[in-house]
Amino acid sequence: MGHHDSGFSEAGLRRMRNVLARHVDSGRIPGLVALVSRRGQTHVEAIGTMRHDGGPPMRRDTIFRMASTSKPVAMAAAMVLIDECRLRLDDPVEPWLPELADRRVLARVDAPLDDTVPARRPIIVRDLLASTFGLGMDMTALGTPIMGAVFEQGLTPNGPEPMPEPDEWMRRLGTLPLMHQPGERWQYQISNDLIGVLVSRVTGRSYEAFLRERIFDPLGMKDTGFHVPADKIDRLPPLYAPDPRTGAFHVWDPAEGGRHSQPPAFQSGGGGLVSTVDDYHAYFQMLLNHGMHGTERILSRPAVELMTTNRLTPEQQTARDAMARDNVHVSFGQGQHGGWGFGMAVRTYRGDYASIGQFGWDGGSGTSTYADPDKQLSGILLTQVGMSVPDPARLIHDFWTALYQAMD
Repeated sequence: MGHHDSGFSEAGLRRMRNVLARHVDSGRIPGLVALVSRRGQTHVEAIGTMRHDGGPPMRRDTIFRMASTSKPVAMAAAMVLIDECRLRLDDPVEPWLPELADRRVLARVDAPLDDTVPARRPIIVRDLLASTFGLGMDMTALGTPIMGAVFEQGLTPNGPEPMPEPDEWMRRLGTLPLMHQPGERWQYQISNDLIGVLVSRVTGRSYEAFLRERIFDPLGMKDTGFHVPADKIDRLPPLYAPDPRTGAFHVWDPAEGGRHSQPPAFQSGGGGLVSTVDDYHAYFQMLLNHGMHGTERILSRPAVELMTTNRLTPEQQTARDAMARDNVHVSFGQGQHGGWGFGMAVRTYRGDYASIGQFGWDGGSGTSTYADPDKQLSGILLTQVGMSVPDPARLIHDFWTALYQAMD
């Protein structure tokens, strides 16, 4: 690939491949697929194997569990409804999600579940989109009664049991108080799953059917969905959660007979998608093109701008910064970008090689997907190793360092 028309130098791409290959050669990452794109030129690396003990080689069309990198893509369904004025940012969600009416809020985050005060206002659509509706996965609150209840009720995609179907999930959610007043604090995960239920109830269709019609099919994302059909299951590697002490590979989710081998009861916008590097590239390129895919408009330019710029107030930003900074030993350095838009991180300060304004997110299954408007750059790195150990996070950091160096 010549460097005059691609935005990458050949030496830089070679260095990037060597960095990625070093991680695979270490034996701690069985395989990976990486895609980098800039100024209309795309470069893909598929290195290693589908299983830690060998097996078929990684290929460009290998299907991966996107985990939390589902969030930036799944958010697009709600933005379509806002574009069409079927949802308004500041409307209460109660007409569609009556389970969230008349909320009670914990007196303190660590209070018993019955020690509550009334919510000062209803939850609005904007609260769900910005992850500020009052309940979420808070690593600083582990061990509190409310976090225990969230896990016990099966409200998260990574619990021991699969999440129940949406109406039952909503019923369980409705029995819990909020941790914070609506709009007060940024919190992770649960709001993204709520958006899927909201979209389904507004449209009268399944969340996946609406995503497929309005996002996946127009973008040609033919391998993206909430499960892998039987005729494609050979393209899905097992997902490993290595032992944190020994590094031994444990299969957390097999391909055949695993969580993604059948349509799930709950289509999780927070962490349920499977996809490929090319499918995700099409989506992030659409965002870089201000909502356009070729000659077809997928999202309005203002919708993309709203999603991909920081939505947090200074107070919310402080809480998010503290969570990222104080849990660096848990996250292995992931998540330290500053801001948050709708469904994705937005970089608000220059903390590493990436530009301010870079947007995207990472997944606990060893995935990383970002675009950089300033550099007109997108990158996607997919592995089959979960973040129970630091190895996939270190690979992700090295991928982005090498990618930014590879720019001409």
